[in-house]
Amino acid sequence: MLRRSRVNERSLDHNGRNAYSLGMKTRVSEKGQITIPKAVRTKLGLRPGTVLELEAERGRLVGRKASGRDIVDELYGSLPLDESVDDYLERARGR
Repeated sequence: MLRRSRVNERSLDHNGRNAYSLGMKTRVSEKGQITIPKAVRTKLGLRPGTVLELEAERGRLVGRKASGRDIVDELYGSLPLDESVDDYLERARGR
């Protein structure tokens, strides 16, 4: 019979997966970039291309997934124009 040590029991979450402490560290590169540890990316579902909103909050860096909805992107190109944008702008400006 296999027995888990107390250390191993404390490092598993309720699903039996690795649970990591808040002590994970990363280093800021010369370009100001950081690498988010794989365990954190996996736990939060962060995939390549995920947009994060960052802010400073009481001396801490807080990152949140940006809302998936960008109204400008959704509407881009949806207005049918019978003329070029330049012609429309000239007409709208009264020239």
